[in-house]
Amino acid sequence: MSEFGKAGGGGLQSSQYDNIDRRERLKQIALETIDISKDPYIISNHLGSYDCKLCLTVHNNIGNYLAHTQGKKHQTNLARRAARDQRENPNKTTFAPKARIQPKKTIKIGRPGYKIIKQRDQETGQLSLLFQIDYPEIEHGLQPRHRFMSSFEQRVEPSNKDFQYLLFAAEPYETIAFKIPNKKIDRTTGPDGKFFTHWDRTHLTFTVSTLC
Repeated sequence: MSEFGKAGGGGLQSSQYDNIDRRERLKQIALETIDISKDPYIISNHLGSYDCKLCLTVHNNIGNYLAHTQGKKHQTNLARRAARDQRENPNKTTFAPKARIQPKKTIKIGRPGYKIIKQRDQETGQLSLLFQIDYPEIEHGLQPRHRFMSSFEQRVEPSNKDFQYLLFAAEPYETIAFKIPNKKIDRTTGPDGKFFTHWDRTHLTFTVSTLC
């Protein structure tokens, strides 16, 4: 199940290609000019992706993160941070600490409890899976994360192109994964969407529903 956007009309599609080309150019510029070891805002999380502490965004790989650093949002936030630091410490010269791109080390307390419910789409009859993961001891202020992983990324089982994995992670719990059919995922959200996620902050339950 790989995720693809729906094709639009000629004008929209051309605009999408322009945006993709622009991001690729930014990525290449960043890869050639930026020393990632000196970036204080990048954090590697336990899902294998990267967080920007400054903009609170998540990126699938280093290249995407570096492209983000060249964008308007990151540059604007850098300027705001520099202006704030100057106001708070007008006579002090600060140096950014050297970043270490490694997952946060937390003492794990075991796997979370979970429930899997199989359902059928009333319109198409297509099978869907609803995952309910319980995180009663999750760190304060944290929200669980999920991602889909190709069978060829993991090193636990022999690779099988017919399957992929759905991973769930939240500190201080161990990351858990579910093996599901390797079919295209409909990531449409909203009232008519086929993909649904919800974090219940009262009952500390994370729910993901997807067609398979």
